[in-house]
Amino acid sequence: MNDAAPASDAAPASEAAPSASSGSGPAARIAAVSGIVFAVLFVVALVLVHRAPTLADPDSAYAGFYANGGDQLFVAVGLYLVPFAGIAFLWHMTAMRAVLDTLTPQPSTMAHGLNLLAGAIFVTLLFAGTAAVGAVAFGVYFGHSPAEDPQTARALTGVGYGLVFIFGVRGAGMFALTTTTLLRNAKVLPIVPAVIAYLLAAFLLLAVTSNPAAVLVFPAWVVLISIFLLRHARRAAAPAPEPDTGPPAPAAPLDTTSPSLRSDQP
Repeated sequence: MNDAAPASDAAPASEAAPSASSGSGPAARIAAVSGIVFAVLFVVALVLVHRAPTLADPDSAYAGFYANGGDQLFVAVGLYLVPFAGIAFLWHMTAMRAVLDTLTPQPSTMAHGLNLLAGAIFVTLLFAGTAAVGAVAFGVYFGHSPAEDPQTARALTGVGYGLVFIFGVRGAGMFALTTTTLLRNAKVLPIVPAVIAYLLAAFLLLAVTSNPAAVLVFPAWVVLISIFLLRHARRAAAPAPEPDTGPPAPAAPLDTTSPSLRSDQP
């Protein structure tokens, strides 16, 4: 009687993992697709906004840029794309947290909280920084206002660079670090991709540069994570194998000695 109890208790536990994995499939697919959309929009917007003069450019470059309306249009289009990139990232973050909540109902409280705060900080600073960099070009092209003094445009560019490259990139690094930890604990990331993701997160946290190419590390990290989220979604959607119940038990032989089966019974 006592030997049968552990087997009955183990059955629900073995069935809980497949059900949790299958329940996280749709959210993992949404997180992967929105992550890839964010990476594409983010890179395109960064390339367009980067057409504005940088901090290292002389005043003549600023004056020539605002005198020519063509490049200002590209910067303005890039500014329009940044909010959509941020919205796609919020979808990515929310769906991925839903995956983690399904796979690990009791995740690390510190990592889970820092993950949410870091993602929100990154989006906020991304919006503010790119708005500062492209504000003058946006106003000159769409507002038909006279070109600002190069010193004013340079000051706004400095504010934007500081918000994105000093503060926003650190928020992105903290988001990457905590998300990699949570996905690794949830068995979504294998060991080798997890090591690569940790290295990318460390670069975002520690790198000191204003080169826009450094910011591309974050969308690269998002694409890496999205690939394994798609892999998880595909595995979760696969039908679970039927349990092997073994060969059927042989039928019990008939008892011909029973009085009811004897042919000489009157």
